[in-house]
Amino acid sequence: MQATTEATQAAAYTPTDRTVPTRSADRASYDKELVHAILDEGYVCHLGFVRDGAPVVLPTLYGRVGERLYIHGSTGSRPLRMTGQADPGLPVCLTVTHVDGLVLARSAFHHSINYRSVVVHGVAHEVTDPEERRTALDALVDHVVPGRAADSRPANKKELAATAVIRLDLDEVSAKVRTGGANDDPEDLSLPHWAGVVPLRKGYDAPVPDAGLTPGIELPDYLAARGTGLAAPMSGI
Repeated sequence: MQATTEATQAAAYTPTDRTVPTRSADRASYDKELVHAILDEGYVCHLGFVRDGAPVVLPTLYGRVGERLYIHGSTGSRPLRMTGQADPGLPVCLTVTHVDGLVLARSAFHHSINYRSVVVHGVAHEVTDPEERRTALDALVDHVVPGRAADSRPANKKELAATAVIRLDLDEVSAKVRTGGANDDPEDLSLPHWAGVVPLRKGYDAPVPDAGLTPGIELPDYLAARGTGLAAPMSGI
């Protein structure tokens, strides 16, 4: 029984005051597998921090390696520069959100969206170890297109010198998911208004080769495998 309990705990993040929502708490989840799936499907995160006493939120790319997220940018960018200057690091809040469907209700009040989101609280640290920096940069490339890091030239010394990388451990984390249809009040069910869900899809068009591509270079398998056109509907709708 103890081993089962420990395994269950290891598969979930521990809720904290900052990760327990005050509204619709039943939609929150601390399951690591769900959190990883939401993070791995996204491309853009929003990184929030405080600068000169005022909140700042920036959209940026990210990559995940196990229980760590990596973010990169120019060494001159403000949040990455602040991370290196801060001691012991820069307090941040990072979010990733997928919109899976538009929920149209009979009443304006109950209109909503179906979504999957992750919120991460923590302290971001600058990555200075050369090997970890390489791992992080490969993860950032592969996060966008799996397999691409091995099929492109790695950053050279000049590029590495101009690039800063920060890491954020997945420790204080929560997911939140909304699924299903409209939650109209019983007295509104007979109103003459259409209600339901408009599912959203994510897909890819056919890759467009660069104008200067060397003749004879074929489309990589990792791109061809994605197919073209619309993908299947997103989950959670």
